[in-house]
Amino acid sequence: MNTIRRLRYIGLIEGVSSLLLFFVAMPLKYLNDMPQAVTVVGAVHGFLFILYMLALGQTMIQLKRSLGWAAKVFIAAIFPFGPFFIEPALRREQVKLENKTATSSYNEQ
Repeated sequence: MNTIRRLRYIGLIEGVSSLLLFFVAMPLKYLNDMPQAVTVVGAVHGFLFILYMLALGQTMIQLKRSLGWAAKVFIAAIFPFGPFFIEPALRREQVKLENKTATSSYNEQ
């Protein structure tokens, strides 16, 4: 799996975990007095966020992307719904890279 695809997948999962935290776990905590919901979902979300940042660093290094590019993805990651907004740009970049790889493989034959 290429690095940008991994970044996209982890970003989407991290975004879903954020939504679960805000719209399921927090209401359970405050409306049903279930603080363990936030503890569990919050820990999973935190782990996924760290995984997303590691994937972002790996993608930036392997694809030789600028610090500005990485900052844009990072900023999107810290806002609710942000990973969903940055996803189309990452998908376009992935398609462009796959087309470039396919073209260079075809030209080598």
